[in-house]
Amino acid sequence: MPSISRDEVAHLAKLARLAVTDDELDLFAGQLDVILQSVATVGDIATADIPPTSHAVPLTNVFREDVVRPSLGQQQALSGAPDAEDGRFRVPRILGEEA
Repeated sequence: MPSISRDEVAHLAKLARLAVTDDELDLFAGQLDVILQSVATVGDIATADIPPTSHAVPLTNVFREDVVRPSLGQQQALSGAPDAEDGRFRVPRILGEEA
């Protein structure tokens, strides 16, 4: 006996606003039943001795260490800018707002 009935499929189709034929209802009921049975088998797996994981393989920190290094000063960074104002890059307005 299927775990999802034809009426349930019709109800789901109505909720999703899908127009389905009678033949499609039978087809979808069978397909959804196979899907539900496949998902149910995952729940049958003995997982008591398996620790929960977020990744299939163990991960270590893949980021480099934060090390303070010399960088550009404000004047050096702005030296190549087409336009600068008050120590910041000046760009054209795109929203048409008044200043």
